[in-house]
Amino acid sequence: MLNEFLSYVESRWPGMAAAMQSEPSVSVRYNRGKCGDLPRADVVPWCDCGRYLDERPAFTLDPRMHQGVYYVQDASSMAVGAVAGYLAGRLPQDRPIVYLDACAAPGGKTTGAVDALPPSAIVFANEFDYRRASILVENAAKWGSARTVVTRGDTGRYSALKQCFDIIAVDAPCSGEGMIRKDATAASQWSPALVRECARRQREILANLWPALRPGGYLIYSTCTFNDEENDHIVSWLEEEYGAERIATPVEQMPGVTADAHICRFLPSRVRGEGLCLAVLQKPSEGLKNAPEGRRKNKDAKTPQIPAWLQAALPDGFVLSADGDVLRAMPADMAAVVRPMLSALDVLAAGVECGTVKGRDVVPSQALAMAVDLKSEAFTQVELDTDTALRYLRREALAMPEGTPKGIVLLMFGGLPLGFVKNLGNRSNNLYPREWRILH
Repeated sequence: MLNEFLSYVESRWPGMAAAMQSEPSVSVRYNRGKCGDLPRADVVPWCDCGRYLDERPAFTLDPRMHQGVYYVQDASSMAVGAVAGYLAGRLPQDRPIVYLDACAAPGGKTTGAVDALPPSAIVFANEFDYRRASILVENAAKWGSARTVVTRGDTGRYSALKQCFDIIAVDAPCSGEGMIRKDATAASQWSPALVRECARRQREILANLWPALRPGGYLIYSTCTFNDEENDHIVSWLEEEYGAERIATPVEQMPGVTADAHICRFLPSRVRGEGLCLAVLQKPSEGLKNAPEGRRKNKDAKTPQIPAWLQAALPDGFVLSADGDVLRAMPADMAAVVRPMLSALDVLAAGVECGTVKGRDVVPSQALAMAVDLKSEAFTQVELDTDTALRYLRREALAMPEGTPKGIVLLMFGGLPLGFVKNLGNRSNNLYPREWRILH
């Protein structure tokens, strides 16, 4: 089957067979909210925060990755965020843009959208698979945006939220042809039958999501595959079934990108990245409404008792609520938009998880340490060297420097928050999440 596939891509795009058997480029995207000057390296053409690396370092042993300073992401995939930012400029600016990344794990395209969209935008990220959804929660928390909601489940849940989203991105499950050179499983599983099954599933996902898109809103459809059945035919189906209109984007003019009828292909033989196909479609704007319809009401959120340290750590304009024993915070304008929507969804994270109530105490959450909006001066801070930071990330016990006050201490690395410990004097409790810890 692999030889059949390579023959197909070579006949259509000369040079592809060799490219699909070469080593892929390594690239990272830096967090606008957590880094100042970007390193000098080759810039990804469609992402000004993207950088190509000359070699692949041991990312797991770099505390900055765990702080959300950067995200390891294929360069081609960064184009989705670039397109989202472009489309945001075409939308009304009198209210927050509401964005949905519908097939979001592990989170690269979600965090890319967070940086590319206006600061007032609200980003929803959904994942069907239970295990992948937990990774999405982790990566979204590390990126640090308070204006993100992570959900889990079938995209059919979103069909109840009529006309709620200005932009919906669907990086659809696909046959994975663009990933074959770095994923042996994708190579062994590829077949024409798989292509047909993926196309069926893609139409189902899009049919679920179309009602949730506002009239005049935009759908970003992408796959990491090359064939027409999962790309061109799906775009044509959206036009015929829903009256969608293809939209040109600046990405079509980027170096190496192949574009035909506003369908963009990132081919490994022509760009420094993996395979990606991308198209943008606009929903007909008849009866464009300023407010979404069909939102389900939910009960008023509880107002919990707020610890003094949490009051000091959050900026003005945030509202707190209790979800069982978990305290969450989000900007008030975001809360007004998303709270009526949440009862229709299986919500894993919304805003910033601040802490967990345990008896009379509140244990701060790692997500609070990672939040870009955190007022870190509210805590006693201890700066760590690299070795000690890695010990913390392995969830080992640490002793605080002599004279460190007892209580919650915010550990820092490179001047940025790394996480919390509770200092007991002779020892400290490591509060880094067990499921996030480094295992080697």
